[in-house]
Amino acid sequence: MILNIIIAILMIGLIILIHEFGHFIVAKANGVAVVEFSIGFGPKLFGVKKGDTEYCLKLIPFGGACMMLGDDIMAEPDEQFKDKDGEDGESSEDDGSHNGKAERREELLKEFDADKAFSAKPVWSRIAIIAAGPVFNFLLAFVFAVIIIGSVGTDPCTVDVVEENSPAAEAGLQVGDEITKINSNGISFSKEYSFYRAYHADETMNITYIRDGQKHTALVTPEYRKTSAYRLGITISDNTVASVSESSPAEAAGIREGDVIVSVNQTEPSAYENIPQLINASEGKEIELAVRRDGRELTLKVTPELVETEEYYTGFDSYGYRVKVSPAETVVCAFKEVGYWIEAVVKSVGMMFTGRLGINDLSGPVGVIDSVNTVVEQSKTDGAYYVMLNIFQYIVMLSANLGVMNLLPLPALDGGRLLFMFIEVVRGKPVKKEREGMVHFVGMVLLMLLMVYVMFKDIVSLF
Repeated sequence: MILNIIIAILMIGLIILIHEFGHFIVAKANGVAVVEFSIGFGPKLFGVKKGDTEYCLKLIPFGGACMMLGDDIMAEPDEQFKDKDGEDGESSEDDGSHNGKAERREELLKEFDADKAFSAKPVWSRIAIIAAGPVFNFLLAFVFAVIIIGSVGTDPCTVDVVEENSPAAEAGLQVGDEITKINSNGISFSKEYSFYRAYHADETMNITYIRDGQKHTALVTPEYRKTSAYRLGITISDNTVASVSESSPAEAAGIREGDVIVSVNQTEPSAYENIPQLINASEGKEIELAVRRDGRELTLKVTPELVETEEYYTGFDSYGYRVKVSPAETVVCAFKEVGYWIEAVVKSVGMMFTGRLGINDLSGPVGVIDSVNTVVEQSKTDGAYYVMLNIFQYIVMLSANLGVMNLLPLPALDGGRLLFMFIEVVRGKPVKKEREGMVHFVGMVLLMLLMVYVMFKDIVSLF
C-alpha cells in the first residue's frame, strides 16, 4: 500500500513537473527571466543558480513550479495607478501601495532587466508561454501512449461476441467485424464504444464496420429489457474485485477491493466473464468464494442476493483485445489515443454543465492515489511489466486530463489567463491588471474551496 502511494505521488508529480517545464522552456525561449524553477514543493533542500534562474530541489517530490519575473511588479507604476482623469475615466487613490510597488520594482531592476519581465513581451509570446504547460501535458501523454501501443499494441473495436436473436444479430453484425463509426462518432478503440454506450445506451446506432476489407453499415436499435440475477454487490476486472457496494452481501462477508477471485464453489473461472455466471448459478444459496489477498488465500462464505436490473440490450460486445501494429501505425494510434482522452474530458465537462455529471463525479489527488492503488493491485497477478504499463496508461489519461482542465477559460487556470490575453489581442490593449488580478483571486478562492470539498469526499469514500 505504501509503495503504491509513493508511485501515485511520483506519477502525479511527473505530470505537474512536465506542465511547469513547458512554461519554463518556452519562457526561456522568449527571453523571459525565470526566477526559480523547482522540483517538488515545501522547504528547499538545496539550489543552484545558473543565469537568471535558481534551480531548486524541495522536500516534497510532488510536481514543481516555474516562477517567472512577475508582470504586476515590473509593470510601470503609472500604468497601474491612474488618477481620475486616467484611461477609462476611472479614479484611484495613492494609498501608499504605489511607493511599495515602486521600491520592489527598483530592487528587481538591480538584478533583472525590465525587458525580461513576462509583461514586457508581446502578447503572442505570452500566449505561447501560458499555453505551453497544457501542450507539454499532451506531449507527455503522447510519449507514454507510444510506449504502451509499441509494447502491447492497440485495442481496435472488434466485435468479439454476437448473441443469437439479438438486435445486433438481426442487423447483420458478425464476430470479427471492426467498428469504425457509430452515428457521427469515429471509433478507433474498443473503449470508445464503451464510452459511447455509457451515455447513449438507448439510442439507435448507425454502425459503420469493416468486414473482409469492405465497408458496411448496420442499424442496431437497443432493446429495453428487465433482467434479474443473483449478485454479490461487486464489480470485477481481470478476476480482481474493483469495488464493493455498501450494505452488499460482499461487504457483509468481508470481501475487499483488490481481492483476486481464485474460485467460486471450488470452480476456477477461466475468464472474467465467467465469474458472474458462476455466482448466478448458486440460485441464491450460500457459496464459497476463494480469494487471494496480500499473498494469502482466504475462503469466504457469502449468500448472493437477487438483483433486478434494467438495460438497453444490443447483443454484441467488444472486449478490447490488443493487436500489435507497425511503428508508423503506432504513432498514428498514439495521436488518436491522446485525442480520445482529450475528447472524453471535454465531453465529461460538457455533461457537468448539462447536469448529466455532478460535482460528486470529480476526483482529486486522494481519489487518484486510491485509483492507482487499485490499478496496481489488479495488475500484480500479471507481473511487474503489466503493472508498469497500466501505470503508464494512467499517466496518459491524467496528463491529457490536466492539459484540458488547465485550458478551460476559468479564472486562476491557464485558460483563464489565455482568455484575458485574447481579449487583449481583440482590444489592442491589455485589461487593467487590478481587474484581471481580482478575477483570478476570486477564481483561486473558489478553486481551492472546490479542491477541499473534492478531497474531503475522496477521503470519506475510502472508509
